[in-house]
Amino acid sequence: MNTPAHLIFGMTVFGKAGRPAVTGAALAGAMIPDLSLYLMAGWHLQVLGTPPGVVFGELYFSDAWQSIFRIDNSVILWGIALVLGVMGRSPVMIALCGAALLHLGLDFLMHHDDGRAHFWPITNWIFMSPVSYWDGDHYGNIVGPLEVVASLMCCAVLWRRFTAMWLRMLITALGLMEFAPVIVFTIMFAGAS
Repeated sequence: MNTPAHLIFGMTVFGKAGRPAVTGAALAGAMIPDLSLYLMAGWHLQVLGTPPGVVFGELYFSDAWQSIFRIDNSVILWGIALVLGVMGRSPVMIALCGAALLHLGLDFLMHHDDGRAHFWPITNWIFMSPVSYWDGDHYGNIVGPLEVVASLMCCAVLWRRFTAMWLRMLITALGLMEFAPVIVFTIMFAGAS
């Protein structure tokens, strides 16, 4: 799934009005599984000038990058952390780990040939879902729009739940980031016909 959708879903499920630490933890947990990708890809694309085809076609699948993804995308590690959070009765840890596990569960179901080893350190096996959130050859043309609709519905829920202006600005920004590709592709393809 797109990262803005993960943030929206994590905040919807685990964010709490009047509990900024819990809501912040939910946002962090929803982001952390993608953070290493953003940092490594950003470094290569912006600093080193590595072509996008190399970053996403070669480096993404390299042993070095996958070894990092195994750690921050491990259901096992996040699950252990969640159990510790529950045992310690820590709403912040529960929100952090719960949002991360929600992220991983959704990614597990929606990555065909670009998934990650979610069960490390037990195994390096990578599930190849028959469904992709972006690849039209694997229903991305159906799943992608459904992701956008679900995200926007969650944004409406979040808008009602959170009344602070800065949170509403964040919700609006996340909704726009999730919906923007629809607008861009609509304009691109409308001009092509």
